[in-house]
Amino acid sequence: MNAPLRRALAVCCTSLLALGASSAALAQSSPTGWDRMTSMYKPGSSYIGFNVGRTDYSLGNGTGLFRSDQTATSYGLNAGAYFNNYLGLELGVNDFGDVARGGGTTQAYGFNVSLIGKLPLSPSFNLLGKVGATYGRTEVSSSPGSGVVAGKEDGFGPSYGIGAEYLFAPNVSAVVQYDEHWLKFVGNDRERLGTASVGLRYRF
Repeated sequence: MNAPLRRALAVCCTSLLALGASSAALAQSSPTGWDRMTSMYKPGSSYIGFNVGRTDYSLGNGTGLFRSDQTATSYGLNAGAYFNNYLGLELGVNDFGDVARGGGTTQAYGFNVSLIGKLPLSPSFNLLGKVGATYGRTEVSSSPGSGVVAGKEDGFGPSYGIGAEYLFAPNVSAVVQYDEHWLKFVGNDRERLGTASVGLRYRF
């Protein structure tokens, strides 16, 4: 993961942890005032999570007799907070993995900001959805004559996703989700990266 994304990840995590710490302090010092505060700061409305899955790059393979993959192992770290029982905001950092393509390697990273929603179907089960934007960075290397353009690109593109969440402990839940990110690749317009993943969330 490159330096700008590592810095974004650090800011994301630090901000959410600070939010959790200040929320706990306020709850202990002034329970009456706490009850009157927005639900965004109530225990359980904020979370941090980790996901692992598979990314489908859905890119052209070029020409020639070069080995080519289409899927890669991906990782994501995210942190979010709900404004109420249904809507909130999430920040995330994603490593979409790398694939062998055109005699070289294609890889992508992204920093995501999304409006998130949940639909509680029971006390322990939620349907999830989100829509937002991803600032992505892509790096492509290739062999001459492969038909795959090499180079680096970065920029913003739309993103969206759906999923489901099961709470198996008061502060811990399992998440299954599918997300799509549209990232810029050198020599092309934005291309779709689809990621199916499973993960864990800790609520505080």
